[in-house]
Amino acid sequence: MPDPITTAPDGALPVAERPRVYVACLAAYNAGCLHGRWIEASDPDTMRAEVRAMLAASPEPGAEEHAVHDHEGFEGAPVSEWASFEAICALADFIAAHGRLGACLYRHFGEDLDAAAAAFDDYAGEHPSLAEFAETLHRECGTAIPEALQYYIDWEAMGRDLELNGDVFTIALSYNEVHVFWSR
Repeated sequence: MPDPITTAPDGALPVAERPRVYVACLAAYNAGCLHGRWIEASDPDTMRAEVRAMLAASPEPGAEEHAVHDHEGFEGAPVSEWASFEAICALADFIAAHGRLGACLYRHFGEDLDAAAAAFDDYAGEHPSLAEFAETLHRECGTAIPEALQYYIDWEAMGRDLELNGDVFTIALSYNEVHVFWSR
C-alpha cells in the first residue's frame, strides 16, 4: 500500500525530514504495475529489510529485483537507479550535513563522495563574490596597497584569474553567495 499523503496545517505537503528513495519492484514494473515504497535513507540494513517487505507484498509472485526509481531530499544530487544502500545512506548523511552546497560539490566532483567530502578541507569560506574573496585575501595577507592606487585595482579580474589559473574553484548557490575552495 502506498504511503498516505498528509498535509500540514497550512495545507502544504510535508517535506521529508531525511532524504528518501522510491524503490520499485521490477517484476511488477515489467508486468505493467507500479509497486514500490518510499524508504528513508537512514540505515542500509533497515532499507534492505523494507525492500524485502515490499518485494514480499508484490502483486507478482517470486519478486526478487528492485531499483531506485525516484528520490527526494538529496538537494539535486543524482542517485543512481542501481546505487547500493550503503552509497545512498552515505550520500544522505553528507547532504544532511552540508545541504545544497554538499550536493553541488558532489556533482562538481563527478559524483565522487570522497572527493566532495575532502573539498571541505580546502574550504575558503562564503563570500558575496569572487572579487570580494580576492580583495579580502590580499588585504589579510598584508599586501600594502597605496591609498592613491586602491581604486585602480580590478578585484573582479584578480578573482577571475584565481579561478582561471586553477588556484580556486567556486560553487555559487545564489546571488551574493559564492563558496570558495582552494584547488589541490
